[in-house]
Formats: sequence, C-alpha cells, structure tokens
Amino acid sequence: MAGMSADTKTEPRWLSAAEQRSWRAFLEGTRLLMHSLERGHQRHGLSATDYEILVQLSESPEHRMRMSQLAVATLLEKSRLSHQITRMERASLIERQPCPDDRRGQFAVLTEHGWATIQRVAVDHVALVRDIFVDRMTPEQFAVLGEAFEQVASGLRRPRPAECAEALGYDKAESCATEDEDCDGE
Repeated sequence: MAGMSADTKTEPRWLSAAEQRSWRAFLEGTRLLMHSLERGHQRHGLSATDYEILVQLSESPEHRMRMSQLAVATLLEKSRLSHQITRMERASLIERQPCPDDRRGQFAVLTEHGWATIQRVAVDHVALVRDIFVDRMTPEQFAVLGEAFEQVASGLRRPRPAECAEALGYDKAESCATEDEDCDGE
C-alpha cells in the first residue's frame, strides 16, 4: 500500500468478551445441532448430505437438477458430489440422466423411492428441528436470528455462478445460473 512501510502492522480486531461469548456459543450450538440432526437422519439410514440432496431435488422443478447446480447448492466439490450421487443411486434414491442440451452435463433426478423417502423423513426432521432449535427460542428471538443469518449468508454468497461452479471443479459452461444471478439462483 502506498504510504505504508513494511514494518507497519495493524493491530488485530480482537473479539470483546461479549463477542467471544456469543461466537463460542454459536460454534458449540452449531456443532450440537448438526450432531443431533445427523443422528436423526441416521435413524432413517441417511446422512445429512443425503438429506440435503433429497431436499434440493424435491424442491426443484421435475425433481431434478444439473449436477453442477446441485454442487453449488450443497457446496460439494465435483468429486465428492459424484461419489455421493453414486451411493444414493445404489440406494435407489436418485438416478443420473443425461442432459439433452449438453453431452457432458448430467441431471440428478429424484426417484419414486427417493420422493417417498424424503416425504417420510421430512416429518421426523421438522419435528426434530422444532424440538432442538425453533421451540427453544421466543418467536422474536427466532426472527432476529433469521434476519442475522440472512445477512451473514448474503455476505458470504458473493461469487458469481461461473466462479462457484469453477471453484467446485465444474467448467464455467456448466454454471448454475446466468451471470446476473448469485450462486443460489437469486
């Protein structure tokens, strides 16, 4: 930087005691929540990643998504998503279908068994989410938390779609959206 010597260092912005307490509570709470959710999914023979993929596909038109789009939505790298999809295909939860517009592209598609599974598991999932998370706060606290994390997510969701796909191991041509959209399609 112009005007700064190599010896000039800026002091880190350490967290205050209150910020540190909140940050540590967030970290511990997140670990405990994810552990509880994972155990809930395991009761149905699913991992948290299985469940997330089933949710993404169940909420997509025709219950299908391009693999690159699914990778961006789930933040999974290309190789990890491919292995995950293979495991889920073996369980008859999803199937791959070729993309008619792009010989290299593939769709992940929810099977009838996958649809029945997400419908069944979602009932227990939402009950667990209410028990371990939603019902432990007042509606006002829950609303504030939602607003805060919408702001956090928005700030972290800055890369453009092509950059997202590229960072996850996909070509820019396989990007999830148009150049005017963020990685999550907004």
